[in-house]
Amino acid sequence: MKKAVIFARVSSEGERQSTTRQVEDLKEYASKNSLDVENIYEEHISGAKKNNERPILNECLSFCVENTIDILLLSELSRLGRCADEVLANVRFAKENHLNIYFQKENIFIYDKDGKENPFLTIMVAVLGTAASLERENIYYRLRSGRAQYVRKNIEETGRSGLGRKVGYRKSQEKKMEEYKEDIKLLRQGYPYRKIAKITGHSESSIKRIKKEFNL
Repeated sequence: MKKAVIFARVSSEGERQSTTRQVEDLKEYASKNSLDVENIYEEHISGAKKNNERPILNECLSFCVENTIDILLLSELSRLGRCADEVLANVRFAKENHLNIYFQKENIFIYDKDGKENPFLTIMVAVLGTAASLERENIYYRLRSGRAQYVRKNIEETGRSGLGRKVGYRKSQEKKMEEYKEDIKLLRQGYPYRKIAKITGHSESSIKRIKKEFNL
């Protein structure tokens, strides 16, 4: 059975955005294609960050190379980089280390089932990566425009901008304890991170963060 790793990314932490759907979809793909998922990485960071500013992604790629993983599973192209150049840099790294990558949304691989390199991959990455970059810029423009309108309206009506963080925008300790109760239990029993990740489905980085946060 071939070894696989799942990588999922969303732009922020908390209830508003979650990697759950990405992870579950990729787990289902792995199951249907007889792939043994060795590890799951979940990153909560803006898609606009450069490759060298993404520690979880870099940790994931290093793990794949060091553990001779056959294929890295991603929900879509944009999870691998903020623009075409960033994506291509990671694709080049994967090719240099004989690591296949599957992009579920686009349904493309670096290598096909016979191990042959996709001859159109570079073109597809460039086109799709540029499209994703343009879409992100459009989203930022709409957000800035909407924010400016909101501020103007509130100043006119109340004399205040109306901006500021909402109370409780972060998960409470109680919610985290409930969400990671199995991880906490296994940490207390002395299980290694990798073993816990395989049991609970959480990433090793998340488990390390929980261990530090709860002084386990």
